[in-house]
Amino acid sequence: MDTVRSYNVHLGVDTLHPLVSVVNFDEVPTVINYRMHIGIYAVFLKNIKCGDMFYGCQPYDYEDGTLVFVSPGQVYGIDSKGVPMKPSGYALVFHPDLIRGTTLGKNIRDYSFFSYEVNEALHLSKKEKKTIEDCLEKIREEIEQNIDSHSKTLIVSNIELFLNYCRRFYDRQFITRSNANKDILMRFERLLNEYFQSGKAIELGLPSVAWCAENLYLSANYFGDLIKKETGSTALDYIQNRLIREAKERIFDHSLSINDIASGLGFKYQQHFTRLFKQKTGYTPNEYRNLN
Repeated sequence: MDTVRSYNVHLGVDTLHPLVSVVNFDEVPTVINYRMHIGIYAVFLKNIKCGDMFYGCQPYDYEDGTLVFVSPGQVYGIDSKGVPMKPSGYALVFHPDLIRGTTLGKNIRDYSFFSYEVNEALHLSKKEKKTIEDCLEKIREEIEQNIDSHSKTLIVSNIELFLNYCRRFYDRQFITRSNANKDILMRFERLLNEYFQSGKAIELGLPSVAWCAENLYLSANYFGDLIKKETGSTALDYIQNRLIREAKERIFDHSLSINDIASGLGFKYQQHFTRLFKQKTGYTPNEYRNLN
């Protein structure tokens, strides 16, 4: 599904603008779903009750609607095996060419939720859902106008406003999921402890953000945003600070050379370890050992 037109044809709706479309699923009789490779940006507002679904060990925050974000290059959807289904909600789809050369085009990567997994979707309160629907209807109204020299600016500005509301609501979701997030932080800390104590660092090298996220069953972007919201540090800084704490403990063991410590923590080269240690502490490993 590489164009807005092909998506509209799939749903049986008119294409009013070649680069952007807002679909109200209440106006679509039925649709046959299948998994598809997406070549456009897509945001789906689903009117589903998700009160019986769980995030970690906690129920979802709200159950008045769910937003799922898909970016070009992803695979999305479910296969309804030829059975027509009646969807409910909205879809906003737009081609990358629509935002190329605009402020939104330059900043689209800042909206990291486009790279979250489906199970990391945004769950809306009734008030938030109303705001989202108003934004989508405003974009739709502009699409339905005759295209003129102002169309692109107004459409893109409204999409940017919509995405900024989504970012605000995601920040709220990180806060309301504080207990679940603290559980993830505890699991993250245990994961790093086990990584360094088991010798995995010698075998696999330094633990990466992607590796940690995968082992916590989260997408790398969602994991990074969660750690930033909960700790104020990036996930990489958190890993490096944990690594330095482990290094300090091992430096007290005089039976270990600095090279032994570096390789035991996953560094391929001792000088890389020395550089990071000095960056974080202000001392080289040898200077720190002598000071203590």
